[in-house]
Amino acid sequence: MADHYEVLGVSKDATADDIKKAYRKLARELHPDVNPAPEAQERFKLVTHAYEVLSDSETRRNYDMGGGQGGFGGGAGFNGFGDIFDTFFGGGGGQRGPRSRVERGEDALLRVSLTLEEVTFGVAKSEEIDTAVLCETCNGSCCQPGTGLETCDICRGSGSIQRQVRTLMGNMVTSAPCGSCRGYGQTIPHPCVSCRGQGRVRARRTIEFNVPAGVEDGLRMQLRGQGEVGQAGGPNGDLHIDFTVKPHDIFGRSGDDLTCTLEVPLHDAVLGAHAKIESFDGELDVAIDPGVQTGEVITVRHKGVNHLRGAGRGDLKITIAVQTPTKLDKDQKELFKKLAGLRKAETIKLARHSTGFFGRGKRG
Repeated sequence: MADHYEVLGVSKDATADDIKKAYRKLARELHPDVNPAPEAQERFKLVTHAYEVLSDSETRRNYDMGGGQGGFGGGAGFNGFGDIFDTFFGGGGGQRGPRSRVERGEDALLRVSLTLEEVTFGVAKSEEIDTAVLCETCNGSCCQPGTGLETCDICRGSGSIQRQVRTLMGNMVTSAPCGSCRGYGQTIPHPCVSCRGQGRVRARRTIEFNVPAGVEDGLRMQLRGQGEVGQAGGPNGDLHIDFTVKPHDIFGRSGDDLTCTLEVPLHDAVLGAHAKIESFDGELDVAIDPGVQTGEVITVRHKGVNHLRGAGRGDLKITIAVQTPTKLDKDQKELFKKLAGLRKAETIKLARHSTGFFGRGKRG
């Protein structure tokens, strides 16, 4: 194995600060997050191991005395490399295990715009979303096909580095995440080139789902497990769908009732008539009673929005708006004058106060 001083590029009489500066400089160049090349990762391991040995005065003194490349020779008071390595790098009690590389994916949000007709009956939707999906090259393993994870030779798979520190109160053991494997306990010698060792990639995928009838503007629906895939092929997060309902040119909504306004010519309002209207259920025949007044409501049962919870539907509420003619020819004016003469007992006056649409008038 290479000499630790040569690996760090420092002399054997280098100070602790010199060793620290040399390691930081090399780590910035060779860290897997910066340089994913396999040869850089191998060198990073050597650099980190050399620093772990030379940054501790006791292990450095042991190394300088010929205690082996790792700095832990079979000197007096120790039982070989394994025991000393455990003493300083993971043999202490209470250590935490390596953290998992597999993580749950994040939740995703999708906004979907619906028409009032889609809300009335419900609809099957197919939407595209930009999200994280499983890498097809490595299938979430993070490694190039034919390769695999390897146990970190710095922390020996523990995910942490422990040291004995002499204090006034005696020897104490400190622990920190391993800088070589970042606390995972395993390294990726050959990261997947498609996902750069993440096990997932960004892509557009199609989401298919059913919108239940009766949803309202602003309602949010949750689809479990339809969010982003996690790192290293971890479980998917959830998908949240926010609904907005576009205004309709003819119909409105009040609860689960559909509403609309029917304009009725004056003569039809007086004599009564039948009107054909187009609804979400097709053509409907609406009977207009003689003498109908502006503001009166005709209710067509069970032609409204399907209930979101439970069976049944709301109603279709048709509000009457009597149209008073504004342009009359000579003959029409004469007819209205004759009508006024026949109903001369009626006068213009204030009506009794009444709640409701325009204080609905009485039929005469």
